[in-house]
Amino acid sequence: MKFIKSIAILLVLIASLQAAVAQQYYNVLTYGAKNDSSKIATKAIAAAIAAASKKGGGTVYFPAGKYLTGPIHLKSNITIFIDAGAELHFSDNFDDYLPMVESRYEGVDVTSFSPLFYAYKAENISIIGRGLINGHGKKWWDFVEGYKENQPRSKWQYIFDSLNKNILLPDNPAQMKRGFLRPPFIQPMYCKNVLIDGITIINSPFWTVNPEFCENVTINAVTINNPNSPNTDGINPESCKYVHISNCHISVGDDCITIKSGKDMPGRTKAMPAENYTITNCTMLSGHGGVVIGSEMSGDVRKITISNCVFDGTDRGIRIKTARGRGGIVEEIRVDNIIMKNIKDQAIVLDMQYAKTDPAPVSERTPQFRNIHFSNITAQTNQAIFINGLAEMPVEDITFNDMQFQAKTGATIKEARNIEIHNVRITTETGSSLNAENVSNLTINNFKTLKPVSGVSNITLNNVQQVFLYNNNLETPTQVFLTVKGDKTKGVTMKNNNLGAALKALVKGDEVEERIEVQ
Repeated sequence: MKFIKSIAILLVLIASLQAAVAQQYYNVLTYGAKNDSSKIATKAIAAAIAAASKKGGGTVYFPAGKYLTGPIHLKSNITIFIDAGAELHFSDNFDDYLPMVESRYEGVDVTSFSPLFYAYKAENISIIGRGLINGHGKKWWDFVEGYKENQPRSKWQYIFDSLNKNILLPDNPAQMKRGFLRPPFIQPMYCKNVLIDGITIINSPFWTVNPEFCENVTINAVTINNPNSPNTDGINPESCKYVHISNCHISVGDDCITIKSGKDMPGRTKAMPAENYTITNCTMLSGHGGVVIGSEMSGDVRKITISNCVFDGTDRGIRIKTARGRGGIVEEIRVDNIIMKNIKDQAIVLDMQYAKTDPAPVSERTPQFRNIHFSNITAQTNQAIFINGLAEMPVEDITFNDMQFQAKTGATIKEARNIEIHNVRITTETGSSLNAENVSNLTINNFKTLKPVSGVSNITLNNVQQVFLYNNNLETPTQVFLTVKGDKTKGVTMKNNNLGAALKALVKGDEVEERIEVQ
């Protein structure tokens, strides 16, 4: 008898638990959504979110099927669960994304079309599941690419103009003049504890996953595919802190992962850096860059780690870019254990002249790159490394350790200081493997090339100061190991090098006054 009562009590407890769990789930079908795309589900989804929010939070559930919807606005303690077999197809009717909301567009604070998924000052929000979300971005792309300055303005542009009369503009305000700014796919603003996990995302109208001013963001096991599409970056966490990106697979029409913190005066005024990011275990295919910092970095970018990733077919691998006028500092960056294949341009880029400008006095508008470190990288690429600082603000404190490049052209380092190269091999098809110009405090330790190019030196130095070359061991016959030139060159020291395989260990220009001993 006691046993039967115990069983009965247990069944009641199980039923109660099941009921409690069921109450936490808000099936959108219950609120009027159709999973055959026969009816737009925007209001039904909003009703499910409102019902969950009224109870303090819960999971809004999409069972298998196809749903047509407009924008989805999340509230605190809401999880969007898109189950396996479920597809959310977002409307390409621009009117569905009105009224316009507070947003950020390429580093400038604006009021514009609602993002497809949007949250403002919410906490504990999630978009999870094994389902698919499709932004149907082509109509958005076509509008922007087909727009002509002399054509009549649309009603959306007039709405934008009326809502953005007093915004802070970037140095080049042309991007705002059109007044038609495509919405990001997923854009939480000023949110805490954001999770995006497992979903597949395709055809974003603009940037795909774009947290702004958020804290504690986790993006895990997300697949993003935006083929043949303009400005459809994959993951762009901007002015956030504590961001974790892992196990993602990305192929897009622009950069795969981009770290930003605002543009020009709008970014410097907001002064909210991108900091404490980890990016690991990701694969990137098509894209302008694998992981990119900038060019909108006016609010600073710091404390970033990038590790255990594969880039296969991106235009560039790691790219850090800015220009005069941006201001801001990029610092404390670590890149480790990366494989790059089929890189169309450069494997590593640090370019402070992304937009060509003339030298200017140092001010808050002067950007800075410093304390950036690369290690354990193999790359098959067009150009190995391109570093291009500013005359008034050189790139500084950069190290390269344990790296191998198979490249058409080698490394170019200009306008830089405090550069260290240790255990690096660059084998090229044309030109010197390493070119340095206007560089000071340069260390080259155990630098190699497997197949020296006929008629050029392995290393070419022009107008350099305080250079230390040591432990360089030539294993194959070489015409010239080192060429030194430039009337500003001084302080070149060679120690403990084995250069017997070189026809000439050193070629020195007549304009170089100091004696250089080959040791």
